[in-house]
Amino acid sequence: MQKSVFKQQTLIRALVAGVMLATVPVGESWAEIAKPAKAKGLKVAANPALDNAIRDYLLKNPEVIRDAMMALEAKERQAIADEARKALTTHAKQLYDDPASPVGGNPKGDVTVVEFFDYRCGYCRKVSPTVAALIESEPNVRVVYKEFPILGAESLNASRAALAAHQQGKYVEFHKALMATDDITEAVITKIAADLGLDPVRFAKDREDAQTGAAIDATYALASALKINGTPAFVIGQQLIPGAAGLDAMKLAVKLARNSKGR
Repeated sequence: MQKSVFKQQTLIRALVAGVMLATVPVGESWAEIAKPAKAKGLKVAANPALDNAIRDYLLKNPEVIRDAMMALEAKERQAIADEARKALTTHAKQLYDDPASPVGGNPKGDVTVVEFFDYRCGYCRKVSPTVAALIESEPNVRVVYKEFPILGAESLNASRAALAAHQQGKYVEFHKALMATDDITEAVITKIAADLGLDPVRFAKDREDAQTGAAIDATYALASALKINGTPAFVIGQQLIPGAAGLDAMKLAVKLARNSKGR
């Protein structure tokens, strides 16, 4: 709310400056009139008549403020999108080709979907069947899983367990099992590991391995670089999609990435 008010005030100041410039006597410029005062750090003296004229103008033409607000917001959205595309290019290797990140779908697919998630995130669990449906309907899609545990100790414990399962070639199965439950206690994790036939000694060791922690830390750093601060979040081609996107939206993003020969 405060940011919106600040934007409006900024725009009004800009409009006021424009009207002031238009009312400066012929042969002089507002910049020249204001220069001495600005150089001394002083404010230009108020002009009640001019203030009233500006007020009347804005009251009679309120659409000027609306149009300026819309233009500013569009410019800001474009700047954010441009920054995101630049960040995706800069961090492409970490996004798509980090050997510590598990891969699902078609490992040789022509389009890669990168998912940032947390096992305690309800929206992540909600979107999990959508990701599965995308893989089913798009057999040439590769999925990179980014363990991004931001919701506390249970989340971190679950991510370590999933990456330990990855060391025994059972990541996708373990991931699906965790996403299918809202109970990620140690007892549940142990049962999932046993059901998948994981070696319990190696599983316990890999959970505490320094490389497991390093993989999670790398995802934290990558998310920070991409300004991802919530889950789920997807990167498809040159698009960063925050939130639980629907199947149609994901398919469209995949199509755009494929047509643009993006990742």
